[in-house]
Amino acid sequence: MRRLTFALIVAMLFTAAAASAASATTGDRIRELLATVEVTATAPYHPGYDRDCDPGACVFGEEWTDDNTTRFGHNGCTTRQDVLLEQMHHIELRWGSKCRIYQARMRDPYTGRYVTWRRDGYRIQIDHVYPLSRAWYAGAWAWSQHRRVNFANNVDRELVATWGQANQDKGNLTPADWLPPREAYHCRYVLKYLQVAVRWDLSITQADADVMQDVASRC
Repeated sequence: MRRLTFALIVAMLFTAAAASAASATTGDRIRELLATVEVTATAPYHPGYDRDCDPGACVFGEEWTDDNTTRFGHNGCTTRQDVLLEQMHHIELRWGSKCRIYQARMRDPYTGRYVTWRRDGYRIQIDHVYPLSRAWYAGAWAWSQHRRVNFANNVDRELVATWGQANQDKGNLTPADWLPPREAYHCRYVLKYLQVAVRWDLSITQADADVMQDVASRC
């Protein structure tokens, strides 16, 4: 009986600890990352950013190149295709292809819109959570070309498939000036942004940090 009681107590404590950890979740993780990331008074600037692959430029490499050493590099698919295959579901591929989608579905995390590939595929765009131009100014200008290419093609954290209009509205804005229209995704978005910043040693502005603190208080 004592053994059973002890086992029940241990199980209850474990469950309570797990519940406590789950309840801490995103808000606490945001605050932990805010204590780690470099915060600057204003956005830095450094000349030389060019996304359009002009001769001698192309600072983040060819768009959606498979020639990278990320987890998905050299798999025969473009990075855009990798993102879609990772983030969409109920996927059917075109006959004979391992990369090209015939039909699939997703819920756009930024807007909450339900999207199907056959109806809306041309409207789906890929967002760089931490905008490439801001990354350049915040320190990517000093990276090797190899590191910049890997950053621009980082499917795991930096890239999100989203409704095209949301991506266009965001442009190169940071959290101080733009958050997803879907408020329920604010916590997740801010967490992803900070995870990218910390992982790649990129700074955020004080205005970004203030918005992130406010979001964390509501997570």
